[in-house]
Amino acid sequence: MTASDALVTFRGVQKTYDGTSLVVRDLNLDIQRGEFLSLLGPSGSGKTTTLMMLAGFESPTAGEISLDGVPITRTPPHRRNFGMVFQNYALFPHMTVAENIAYPLRVRKLPQAEREARVRRALEMVQMDTMGARYPAQMSGGQQQRVALARALVFDPQLVLMDEPLGALDKQLREHMQLELKALHRRLGVTFVYVTHDQSEALTMSDRVAVFNDGRIQQIDAVDQLYERPVNRFVAGFVGDNAALKARIQALDGEDCEVVLDDGARLRGINVNRAAVGDAVQCCVRPERIALAGAAGANTLPGTVLDIIYFGDHLRLRCRMAGDAEVMVKLPLGHEALPRPGHEVHLHAPAQHMRVYR
Repeated sequence: MTASDALVTFRGVQKTYDGTSLVVRDLNLDIQRGEFLSLLGPSGSGKTTTLMMLAGFESPTAGEISLDGVPITRTPPHRRNFGMVFQNYALFPHMTVAENIAYPLRVRKLPQAEREARVRRALEMVQMDTMGARYPAQMSGGQQQRVALARALVFDPQLVLMDEPLGALDKQLREHMQLELKALHRRLGVTFVYVTHDQSEALTMSDRVAVFNDGRIQQIDAVDQLYERPVNRFVAGFVGDNAALKARIQALDGEDCEVVLDDGARLRGINVNRAAVGDAVQCCVRPERIALAGAAGANTLPGTVLDIIYFGDHLRLRCRMAGDAEVMVKLPLGHEALPRPGHEVHLHAPAQHMRVYR
């Protein structure tokens, strides 16, 4: 994809509130037409500020935001034609569901017959066709969130912006709504930009995820690439679970390297950030890539089982390695010859899944 395909572009965008510390630093981002893009990161990483600048509720301190190649940095929010969905729903309590959804159409002065037809279509879209006469107080949190979504979609916006919209829902309903949102996006083909600090939510729904930290995008990628090939320590630690071991680079072999741990054990892995011989590094491997080995061997480390934790669909072994490092190992249910707490084990981490970061 090229920048010319992009619906929205950020170029050199910065934001500071106090004139000294930058909340967003030199942001360059292309949002593709029709994609579901999540902005993921911890509190204070700059993701919500980026969304608010796109919505027009905040102004960049520097740089330019464009929509379809036209600068919108100085365009007020109501003229950007974007749908917005917030965590607190922001429904009018004195209006019925249908009136809430019709509100953006009334503001745009659409004739009544067209308003009613669009409201009907929006209610069907979120599977609430029979609830137009109810008031927000008569509805569950999940239903209110659907109304907020219908209101954001009713005027056919180019872009729908969502800020932690499922954060107030319980786990089961949140997971259900994630799948509904993903299906709705696929059906409508509208561009969604979604802010969350929940990495499993971002991985479940998005086409691409931009991982923010310290005001910068650390990595923007398709979800499988983000999970399997994190580009730095922060992304490896923030997206998904990771077993992390401290080591030092011993030898280089193209894109691969050999490291030595504090106890003298040697491992091979992928030298992600081109660390040099002698550099202190962190070796990261996903818990599901680690296997129990029958004996010592290449890329195998000894450890002691501390706990066996039952997760419903899998088991996890919590193991102590040399130097008091702890490693989690994911195992399928029904694993044969499961070791008990206190037992010594050999853990094999394949070199192709061991990523080494400066």
